[in-house]
Order: sequence, then C-alpha cells, then structure tokens
Amino acid sequence: MYTFDYARPESLKDVATALRKQGEAKLLAGGQSLVQALRLRLAHPPALVDLQAIPELRGIAVANNVVSVGAMTRHAEVAASREIQRAIPALAKLAAGIGDRQVRNQGTIGGSLANADPGADYPAAVLGLGANIVTNKREIPADKFFLGLFETALKPGELIVRVDFPLPLRAGYAKFRNPASRFALVGVFVCDTTSGVRVAVTGAGPCVFRAKRMEKVLAKDFTPQAVEKIVLPAEGLNTDIHAQADYRAHLVTVMAQRAVEAAAKL
Repeated sequence: MYTFDYARPESLKDVATALRKQGEAKLLAGGQSLVQALRLRLAHPPALVDLQAIPELRGIAVANNVVSVGAMTRHAEVAASREIQRAIPALAKLAAGIGDRQVRNQGTIGGSLANADPGADYPAAVLGLGANIVTNKREIPADKFFLGLFETALKPGELIVRVDFPLPLRAGYAKFRNPASRFALVGVFVCDTTSGVRVAVTGAGPCVFRAKRMEKVLAKDFTPQAVEKIVLPAEGLNTDIHAQADYRAHLVTVMAQRAVEAAAKL
C-alpha cells in the first residue's frame, strides 16, 4: 500500500475544504472496494477523506411517500430498518443479500453507488425504483446517474448525501449470485408504480440498465409468464470467467420472472 495523507472531516463544509486542498483525494465511505484497491496497489490517491464522522450522511427517514437513506448508512442498517421493511420490503431484502456479514456491516449505500461496480446490487434498486441521488451540489435522477463501467455522473468534488426512493405499488428483486463474492452475475429489480413498470438489470452489462421491452410487457400483464419468452440480445453483455454473455442473457429472463414473483409476495 502506498503512503497518503488522511483527513477525517466532521461536516460537509469541511469535506469541501479538504477536497479543495487536495483535488486528487479519494472519498472513503465503507472502504469495501477502495481499501482493497489500495492494498493491491490498483489505486494511488495522494489523500483520503474519511466520511465516517459526518452525521448528515447517516440515517433513514420516510416522509411524503419517499424513503430517504443517508449515503453513509450501512447495508445492514437498511436490511434491518423497520421503516424500509414496511415501505419498500424489496429494498430491505436486497440489502440483506449483499456480500457477507462483514461487508453488510461496513459497506455503505453511497459508497456502492459512487463505485458503480457492474455486479453491485444497489444500482438495480436505485434505477428500478427511479430514485434520486442527492449530492452536495444537486439532485441526479437514477436514469442519468450510471454512465458506464465504474462510471457515474458525479463530478470532482461532488459526493452523495442521500438517496430518495419513491414508494412503489410493489417491487421485487432476484439475483443469481457469485458463490464466492456474492456479487450479482445477474440481478433484476422489478418495480410497479402509478406511472408504469420499471425493470433494472445489474451484473449483465458494463453498468446497470433498464429492460424496456420487459417493462412494456409487464405494464399489461404483471406476471412471471409475461416475460418468460423475452431474451435479451447477448451482444454488449459481459463475458468473463464466471459466465458468458449468452448465459447472462438467459439469466436476465429467469431473474426477471423471479423478481416479478417476489413482488407479488412482498
């Protein structure tokens, strides 16, 4: 691991000051991805700005048909939240299936979204529910937040403050997980709202994306059978040591069916 400067600000104002002083600094949330990159010498930031001591970045609130989750809220807290279990049970269930206990008790929703790993679970919920990512500078709709492999709309000096999830009529999530890392080889989040159906797919491509054809079909018939014959083209999907693109395309259909079935039960 390389040497670096370290700052632990206690307010968002102090974070902005620290970032102005060291423009190439990295923000440290739960550290489940960044610390490993440092250990493997895949990242070499001159400074780390630790977000642990900032109270404005924590907490869960439900008001005006919106569930707000602070960026530094840990996965285990989302999974255990009675408010989320009542308002969006699919989101609580998704959080409960992230990684292992250590990851869930250390990793944060803001860190996961900012990292935008192609196999992460939270991007599917954020895009599937049509959430808004609130930063220290603006609000970014989920449809405009994820840009590509480990790439988001966040600009230098911009950090996630909270995520606002609108309440759905019903929602469900299903994933085929890597048995070692528990990342999603393919995960599908299905959401039925008053303005239509949204289907978000993670793990299959370079970043999370919406399955528009499935959305149209499910808007007319919200059943697992409605999507059983829809298979995404394999072109552009991920191929790696874990699964080929055509297998991932097949899994999207299977996980979509399971997500719709889960939505009916929650």
